Amino acid sequence: MTANDSPSGRPPGPQTTTYDSTFLKACRREPVPHTPVWFMRQAGRSLPEYLKVREGIPMLESCMRPELVSEITMQPVRRHKVDAAIYFSDIVVPLKAIGVDLDIKPGVGPVVAEPIRSRADLARLRELTPEDVWYVTEAIGLLTGELGETPLIGFAGAPFTLASYLVEGGPSRNHEHTKALMYGDPQLWADLLDRLAAITSSFLKVQIEAGASAVQLFDSWVGALAPADYRRSVLPASAKVFQAVAEYGVPRIHFGVGTGELLGLLGEAGADVVGVDWRVPLDEAARRVGPGKALQGNLDPAVLFATPEAVETKTREVLAAAAGLEGHVFNLGHGVLPTTDADALTRLVEFVHTETAR
Repeated sequence: MTANDSPSGRPPGPQTTTYDSTFLKACRREPVPHTPVWFMRQAGRSLPEYLKVREGIPMLESCMRPELVSEITMQPVRRHKVDAAIYFSDIVVPLKAIGVDLDIKPGVGPVVAEPIRSRADLARLRELTPEDVWYVTEAIGLLTGELGETPLIGFAGAPFTLASYLVEGGPSRNHEHTKALMYGDPQLWADLLDRLAAITSSFLKVQIEAGASAVQLFDSWVGALAPADYRRSVLPASAKVFQAVAEYGVPRIHFGVGTGELLGLLGEAGADVVGVDWRVPLDEAARRVGPGKALQGNLDPAVLFATPEAVETKTREVLAAAAGLEGHVFNLGHGVLPTTDADALTRLVEFVHTETAR
């Protein structure tokens, strides 16, 4: 299935109604009436209505309740009037779905009971089927009916970041076990990332086929690598993921934290849009990424704790740096921080829309 299969050249199916949205046009580097805005981690975290509906429900369980997922995904769209919704889930959901013994512990993050550090351990990672994540298909079905012309972004964790959680057994500051495996047994490492690329590709395909209009690959921890290590040991797996979903014709976004030295490689992996954290100005990021890609970003999430006047000043700086880009999606340079004032996000969306109206 490709965009060329439909008479209009648009992807067939639920995505068609969102094809002309501002967000998708910016991703395709087409002219837009204003710069579109959405926020990583907008679904949840800072919203009081989110805390209310999630009360007493563990994170992973909340990701498996379609009606709850739909409600949480919709909350920031209703409140902030963002230009795209982001599917509420977690990057470890597909790992849980195939039987990995893990849990998301409050204040810690994903914790894996038995880390994967040998070839025998690798056998525990089976293929992901649509039936494993039936609740994703059901939740997106509910969402596409309610979102109307607002696009839904599906997402997944990139092979390196998933591998890091699996090998370390949880979040890590130095990734010592991960790098020890990558350097010490490159064949096992390549096989692990290849397996995770297949799982991630399947998870993204489920979301697209259910109605997601774009997808984002989160490589949260890949900034821990030098460019040569990324090119040799990570890029092939990420490229497999992007290639696996290329036939659907939906925009593909790639984002990582601390990836200033990797921006060109992130684009080379196959993304249509490269996400940029707050450490590199967007005009410089464009130089590093090269032509033919849209950029996403990149206001420092901590700026939202400043005065409204300061937020506007810093936002203007981001927009000025983005002025010459082929395509720009405004976002934070990472996710919304948990104690962010929700009203600050609403004001930011309105300010960007007004400031960039054409």
